[in-house]
Amino acid sequence: MIMPQSRSSGTRILLVRHGETDWNRMRRFQGRTDLPLNQKGKEQGDALARALKDESITAIYSSPLARAMEMARLIKAFHPSAPLFEEEGLIEMDLGEFEGIEGHRWAEQYPDFRKAWQENPASVTMPGGESLLEVQTRAVETLERITKLYPPEATLLLCSHNFVNLTILCHAMKIPLERIRELRQETAALNVLCKQGEQLWTQVVNECSHLERYGKSKG
Repeated sequence: MIMPQSRSSGTRILLVRHGETDWNRMRRFQGRTDLPLNQKGKEQGDALARALKDESITAIYSSPLARAMEMARLIKAFHPSAPLFEEEGLIEMDLGEFEGIEGHRWAEQYPDFRKAWQENPASVTMPGGESLLEVQTRAVETLERITKLYPPEATLLLCSHNFVNLTILCHAMKIPLERIRELRQETAALNVLCKQGEQLWTQVVNECSHLERYGKSKG
C-alpha cells in the first residue's frame, strides 16, 4: 500500500481499528468487554499488516483490550524493531448499562435514548458510562501526549476502536461531535493523519482496500 505523505515534514499517524470479533458480527454493543478477534478478524488483521509491511513504523500504541492488542501484534510481526505499548487512553468508550446489548434490542428497549442519539449523539451520556466528549477529550489528549515523545517525521501506529477513532477524526477534520454519525469506521479500517506543530489533519479515512487486495471481506 502506498501511503500519502504529509505536505511537509511532520508526524504521520496510522490510526487503525481492530478486526472483527464475534460481538461485531452479532451487532452487540461491545464497549470494554474484552473479546478476542474471531477468525475473520485475524484474517483482516493479517491483510492490514501485509498492506503496511513496507511502512517505516517508529512505534506502535494499542488499547489494552485483547482485540486491539491482537491486531497490533499482527502488524508488529512485520516491524520487529518497533516497540509496542499498551495505552489506556485508547480504550473503547464505556457503554455502561448498554454493554452487551444487541443493537435491535437496544432500539426496542430504549426508544427515547435512541431518538436522542440519532438527533444529536453529542448530547447524551451512556447510562453509567461515557459521553462522546469525554471519549474525545481523553483520546485527543492521548494522541497529543504520544506524538510529543517522538521527533518530527516519525510514523506512529495507533490501534484502537470505533468510537475512539471517530472522535479523533472529528477533531482532526473539525467536525462537531453531533455530526459523528456521518463518519464510519469499518473493522480493520485504516486512517492516516498528519501532525505538524499544533496542526492536525487527515489524509485517509476509513480505508479498507487492503481487505479486498488480500482477499478478505469487510466487517
